[in-house]
Amino acid sequence: MQFLSYLINGISLGSVYALIALGYTMVYGIAKMLNFAHGDVIMIGSYVIFFAFGSFGLNPILSIVLSMVVCTILGVTLERVAYRPLREAPSLAVLITAIGVSYLLQQVAQLLWTSSPKSFQSVVGLAPISLFNGELTISGETIVTIVACVVIMVGLIWFVNHTPAGHAMLAVSEDRGAAQLMGVNVNATISLTFAIGSALAAVAGALLCSSYPTLQPTTGAMPGIKAFVAAVFGGIGSIPGAFLGGILLGIIENLSKAYISTQLSDAIVFLVLIIVLLVKPTGLLGKKVNVKV
Repeated sequence: MQFLSYLINGISLGSVYALIALGYTMVYGIAKMLNFAHGDVIMIGSYVIFFAFGSFGLNPILSIVLSMVVCTILGVTLERVAYRPLREAPSLAVLITAIGVSYLLQQVAQLLWTSSPKSFQSVVGLAPISLFNGELTISGETIVTIVACVVIMVGLIWFVNHTPAGHAMLAVSEDRGAAQLMGVNVNATISLTFAIGSALAAVAGALLCSSYPTLQPTTGAMPGIKAFVAAVFGGIGSIPGAFLGGILLGIIENLSKAYISTQLSDAIVFLVLIIVLLVKPTGLLGKKVNVKV
């Protein structure tokens, strides 16, 4: 029964990683860039919820919606100011810029709210569920996190495959130049991708801090890195791959902490990633792309 508890908690943690990884994989799949500031957008969204819900008593749903609005505006602004001017620049320049934006957001958060940890009040009002005569208890945060992750993944797949905006994203992902010649507004499509990814970051921040109720300016840094690992693990650019990679990463991390070592759990996660990439360089669900020269 203890193993089942560890497994469920791992799926819950993996669902948070999957939500964050969905933002990474959409931006990479369409804009072909790695937005390493994504984890810090999560942190900003969490602070919005912290003050809206914890300090001002706003309804938790409205607090999350407000956080999604703020994160969406922030994500679109970052794309417009920091990334769009580098659209044709070497990928290394974009990567360095993303790292710089990440540190900028962390420093701004420290100036505004200090670096001291804050106790985050859970936005999930669902009571825990007891199974097997009380031997297994599943928290409300765990249930909501898993359900939210599955619903969002299914919704994203439907959006990409069955809406004009989604078709535009697929076209830009396949060939940006050809898509522009066919009348697709590439800049608007990439901005929409950042908006969706940033809105998902707000939801991920709410669920992450509800399950692990500590908030500080570096809150999104390590989850952001692990979510990037999850996206690569599952096959970056693939929505189902990001979901699968996040779930597996959460399970591996939680079981490693329970049965091997809490200090070695992160190392084990990265070791598994290395092994998977050695066997399948494109990730679990990634596809090999042939580049014409």
